[in-house]
Amino acid sequence: MNFFRGVMGGQAAGPQPSGAETIQKLCDRVASSTLLEDRRDAVRALKSLSKKYRMEVGTQAMDHLINILQTDRSDSEILGYALDTLYNIICNDEEEEQDESEDAVTPLPASGKQKNVSMPDEAAQKQADDLGAQFTDQFIQDPEHVTLLLTLLEEFDFHVRWPGVKLLTALLKNQGPQVQGVILVSPMGVSRLMDLLADSREVIRNDGLLLLQQLTKSNAAIQKIVAFENAFERLLDIITEEGSSDGGIVVEDCLLLLLNLLKNNSSNQNFFKEGSYIQRMKPWFEVGDDNSGWSAQKVTNLHLMLQLVRVMVSPVNSPGATASCQKSMYQCGLLQQLCTILMATGVPADILTETINTVSEVIRGSQVNQDYFASVNAPSNPPRPAIVVLLMSMVNERQPFVLRCAVLYCFQCFLYKNQKGQGEIVATLLPSTIDANSISAGQLLCGGLFSADSLSNWCAAVALAHALQDNLTQKEQLLRVQLATSLGKPPVSLLQQCTNILSQGSKVQTRVGLLMLLCTWISNCPIAVTHFLHNQENVPFLTAQISENLGEDERLVQGLCALLLGICIYYNDNSLENYTKEKLKQLIEKRIGKENFVEKLGFITKHELYSRAAQKPQPVFPSPEQMLFDHEFTKLVKELEGVITKAVHKSSEEEKKEEEVKKTLEQHDNIVTQYKELIREQDAQIQELKEQVASMTTQNEQMQNTVTQQLSQIQQHKDQYNILKLKLGKDNQSQSNSQGESSQVNGLQTEELTQLREEVEELRKQHSLLQTQLSDKDALINTLQSEKAEGSAAGSDNTELLKELEALRSQVQSQSAEITQMKTERQELLRRAEAGSSDAVSSSDGSSDAAKITEVESRLAAQTTETEKLKEEAKSLSQSRAELEQQLASANSTVAILQTEKTKLQTEVQESKKEQDDLLMLLADQDQKIHSLKQRLKDLGETVDDEDDLDARDQTDDDYEEDEDED
Repeated sequence: MNFFRGVMGGQAAGPQPSGAETIQKLCDRVASSTLLEDRRDAVRALKSLSKKYRMEVGTQAMDHLINILQTDRSDSEILGYALDTLYNIICNDEEEEQDESEDAVTPLPASGKQKNVSMPDEAAQKQADDLGAQFTDQFIQDPEHVTLLLTLLEEFDFHVRWPGVKLLTALLKNQGPQVQGVILVSPMGVSRLMDLLADSREVIRNDGLLLLQQLTKSNAAIQKIVAFENAFERLLDIITEEGSSDGGIVVEDCLLLLLNLLKNNSSNQNFFKEGSYIQRMKPWFEVGDDNSGWSAQKVTNLHLMLQLVRVMVSPVNSPGATASCQKSMYQCGLLQQLCTILMATGVPADILTETINTVSEVIRGSQVNQDYFASVNAPSNPPRPAIVVLLMSMVNERQPFVLRCAVLYCFQCFLYKNQKGQGEIVATLLPSTIDANSISAGQLLCGGLFSADSLSNWCAAVALAHALQDNLTQKEQLLRVQLATSLGKPPVSLLQQCTNILSQGSKVQTRVGLLMLLCTWISNCPIAVTHFLHNQENVPFLTAQISENLGEDERLVQGLCALLLGICIYYNDNSLENYTKEKLKQLIEKRIGKENFVEKLGFITKHELYSRAAQKPQPVFPSPEQMLFDHEFTKLVKELEGVITKAVHKSSEEEKKEEEVKKTLEQHDNIVTQYKELIREQDAQIQELKEQVASMTTQNEQMQNTVTQQLSQIQQHKDQYNILKLKLGKDNQSQSNSQGESSQVNGLQTEELTQLREEVEELRKQHSLLQTQLSDKDALINTLQSEKAEGSAAGSDNTELLKELEALRSQVQSQSAEITQMKTERQELLRRAEAGSSDAVSSSDGSSDAAKITEVESRLAAQTTETEKLKEEAKSLSQSRAELEQQLASANSTVAILQTEKTKLQTEVQESKKEQDDLLMLLADQDQKIHSLKQRLKDLGETVDDEDDLDARDQTDDDYEEDEDED
């Protein structure tokens, strides 16, 4: 222990050992000591030296520390010291010293993050980073070390779990991909780390969030595993528990982890949407009326929450997933909540800017969301549409640059694939819809277009260009807009005013914006091209701009002028005689030169800001001066550059040939179209016939089922008929037998009836006698009871009388039982007598049997008639079935004939195409041969007549021959 006291602080006599020697001795003690306490003290000493002597401890003690982690698993204290030491030598961040006792470590308050202090010397910081990466490589050289660390994280002891979390976080910071690969292949590796979020100790839970942030960086596989380990549910619960946007840094860590899981991960985004987690985001954006005094942490939290919404509806996501998320956000009220923040007062500028960007992407390309946004009004007096309020901010040069860019992006997203919104914006510029009492979006755009602020000019021009994007109707409608320039002068068109400002030589940004507007306006709109060329000054201005040799700043303007002139050529319908396609190309060749024109056109795509604008729709620029290109305009340039270059280089002969080829192709297309229509009609007819055949087949099946049912019913009736017939035969037989033996039966039954009647009479007499005796006895009993009531003198006589009374009662009961039995016998005899009499009556006259036979015969006749009806129905059904089969056969033959005709027509179409192609080839070869022969004749000095001269001569010869015929 004296040795450790010297190391830990006590001043010993004699020369002091160096740090490296001390560390070497401590490492030897760790490796050789058999007592756990000695090893623990040595590791504690190494921990205290690990910050000051990071290099020495790392190089000499790492293997011993790892061995401690493997062998001393039972002692949590030495494990904690070893993990803390490894963390100190691997971590690159300078941390504040922590007060620790020698025996225990007191848990710190929940912080969630370590405070980073930047080193003043960058070289030293770089050296420290390199050292941490070196030790990290040494530690993860054996993947089992990382697996060991994951196993230690299962320990619940705070002294082991917290240093283990910090050490794994440091490893991920230094060598993320390698450590991620080891954790990914480790069994239950990610699941063990997810358990940290359920730890009741906040410091471990919060550092677990930091660990998962590093773990999920740029690794889609781990992101998916973490998401399916119920991460979304846990993180949203933590955010709610911590107070949502009003929470602390823990909420920020949760939001950063959510961004890692969702950004550029379509699988997790779909899982987030399907799990109804979008609906749980709505309460985050519920802000009150008093928005003053927002804390910096709340601003950060809300900013991250808005970014999370934008990740779900980003334009880089698949269109289907984005549209689904946009629909969910509208249905759950999230869009309405964002619009409330947008129109609220007192919201910080950066939150307002990010909210505008978020609303932009939530409504982009979604017609329902765009319609809702158009209906939002600002809480002003009188109420104004939110679009108008935002445009007022965009054209106001006193507003922050970032906010103006956000408003422009919002306006672009509102008009993206929204022809209804485009029409509403353009309608505010038309003379019939202008309201002098209110400010409209069109008025603000015109005001910004012609203001003195170049940034307002550019933004207004781009916004107006988006109102015309891919909408031919609105391009033509905008030609009607007239502007009053000054008093006493006639109004000029908006198109003319734009070209006037161009010719005045304003700032580069203004001219670029106007040229982008004009190019978008007249592209794919021949009427707008005609209007533009109608002004005699426009084409000379463009050619002059393109032909001049200007500086670097003007090159982009020259390229855009070349693009505008090229659009005038490509979309020219030759309605103006002075500015046909051919004359414009001749003008370019004389004044500019074709090669020079194409070179100037290429200045657009070679500009450094062009590729930046082409990457994403949102206009993000570091400064207002670099705001030159619009994303949608870069698509237009990419589409038109090649076709304009080809159009300029084509000669008139090539154009004529192309026109002829186009006409021929159109004719071919017309023929093919006719055949296609014929085939479609035939297909429709065949389809109808197939449907008829199918319906007839179903009817036939139904009829067959009906016939089968009726046949079964007929068979049942037949069976019933046979049974009745058998019964009738038996009845007839029994009737004949009964008639044959009638005399004997009558004799016997008469004697039996006489005896039975006598017995019945005798029984009746006995019954009446017993009834009289019973009544006498009842009278006697009553008499005796009355005498008993009168006095008690004759007690013995009464007793005897009572005994006699009881005997009489028992005798009466037995007699009543006999009477009951006799009654039952009497009833049975009466029943037998009645049955015998009925048999006798039937045998004597046979009337009841005749009635039965009549009834059976009537039923049999009814069954016979019903059977005949069923036979007739079966016969008619079989005839209808035969007719249906005949119709089906004729329909099948018709289908086969139509199919053969269709095949023949298709073959004829193919043969006609081949013949026409062959004829075209032959004509081309013949023209080539004729041309070559004419050339050879000309070379030989022979005079060769052109085709026009030959036609004229042939005409003259024909007239001469007709005159001779008349003479």
